[in-house]
Amino acid sequence: MQKIRYCALGAVLLLSVSSVSVLAACGRRSFAAVTSETATHPFAETERETVQTEAAREKKNDERMEEGNEGYRGFTLDDVLHSEEGDVHFNLYIPESYDGNTPYALYLTLPGYEGLYFQGVGINIQSEDFAFEAQKYNEKMIIAAPQLEDWGEISARKTVSLTEYLLDHYSIDRMKVYINGYSGGGETLSMVLDMHPELYTAALMCSSRWDGGYDTVTAAKISVYFVIGDSDEYYSADPFRKAYQEIRKRYEAEGLTEDEISKLVQLDVKPESYFRAGGVNNQHGGGGMLFPRDESVMGWLFGEH
Repeated sequence: MQKIRYCALGAVLLLSVSSVSVLAACGRRSFAAVTSETATHPFAETERETVQTEAAREKKNDERMEEGNEGYRGFTLDDVLHSEEGDVHFNLYIPESYDGNTPYALYLTLPGYEGLYFQGVGINIQSEDFAFEAQKYNEKMIIAAPQLEDWGEISARKTVSLTEYLLDHYSIDRMKVYINGYSGGGETLSMVLDMHPELYTAALMCSSRWDGGYDTVTAAKISVYFVIGDSDEYYSADPFRKAYQEIRKRYEAEGLTEDEISKLVQLDVKPESYFRAGGVNNQHGGGGMLFPRDESVMGWLFGEH
């Protein structure tokens, strides 16, 4: 795990539904206190399950892959891909209906700070609901939930390696490859899209900021949706507003129509009333809870653009 870099602006107090989290440092490299409002807790042993779906998983023999031997709500926990960038730990869901003959959709969800690997195996799919809510939109979809070490360039390269592995080893509909990132996972996602946007069909950026470039994204014309609270306590909405405008500017320069641009990039800044109605008190952590359950948000990701 990288050392977390702190800024000198001091401590910020954030209130969540279930607890009071103290933000020990407000720099862009400390996510500990802006956790999802679905607070993390260690897995109880009774929540784990023995993986018994070997036939459904159809894993190919590959010396780069180590398969986990425990599961949680249909996911195999702690599969490990030995990539050139280092080990990639991830949790994997293969629908029982998958037999390798019909191409399935693929979805990757990148977690915030509380879901990183050092926090505990499988904690990302316990603390965030993206992986489970996604199943409501497409029954024929393989879902991978990586647990990265941080939100930097190496983690972005590991995400690319995992995506390429899954595309190579499963029957995937290349027109239905989706990815999202929440908080620190969104920072990673922006770099993933800067590196290899052509791997994905659509990307959902939640409560985060854009750290990558823009030219490769607009050249690939991947659809990107930005969603954040208007008063997000960690990032503010300004970085997303800037990224949205930068992407729009490039499409406008190409002569794309407003309708064409709106299919390729969307900015959704949620007002305070949205979070109050959802029963949460802070917008950053609340986004991690509300956005995966919002049909207008997730429906966009898995819809046609």
